[in-house]
Amino acid sequence: MPSARDEYSATPPLDRAVASALPTRLRPADLLRLTDEGAEDVLAGRYDHLLPADGLWPTEQRWATRLIADDEVDVWLISWTPGKSTELHDHAGSLGALTVLSGALSEFRWNGTELRERTLAAGDQASFPIGWVHDVVRAADATAGPLDPTLSVHAYSPPLTAMSYYEVTGHGTLRRTQTVLTDQPEGDL
Repeated sequence: MPSARDEYSATPPLDRAVASALPTRLRPADLLRLTDEGAEDVLAGRYDHLLPADGLWPTEQRWATRLIADDEVDVWLISWTPGKSTELHDHAGSLGALTVLSGALSEFRWNGTELRERTLAAGDQASFPIGWVHDVVRAADATAGPLDPTLSVHAYSPPLTAMSYYEVTGHGTLRRTQTVLTDQPEGDL
């Protein structure tokens, strides 16, 4: 049976009219499968050649490496450090998904009226459609020491080209503060 890495999608094709309106043929379930397989590959050592050479994860800023890149999808491994958030942002015209490998992440998502928090622990997955506005930060984890990495695998389709950043106004609305062209995941690393 082909893997999602090779075929990307095991789901049936979309209706032609629907597919032409979407920026990618991949669905959130396809991206979740890719992040799950990417996490499995990282844990199995298949990407050891891309990890920090000294074996030490950065403790002052987030770190990332691209695991898969083509015209349809980017898959990234991200290391999160305490207190360094992504800021409230979207992924422009890209769908996304993530799988947490170790530690935990807190996600603060704009639901149209307020920010809602959820915690994603090791093994948890999440997907986000176009228009999803969120801020992600390493969560406090009672079992992890300060040097233990919090790692997650992220997939974006189509690959990231831009991100917009936002603030919540005093009136309880979102205001876009800037839009940047980027091919990096989750804001400045």
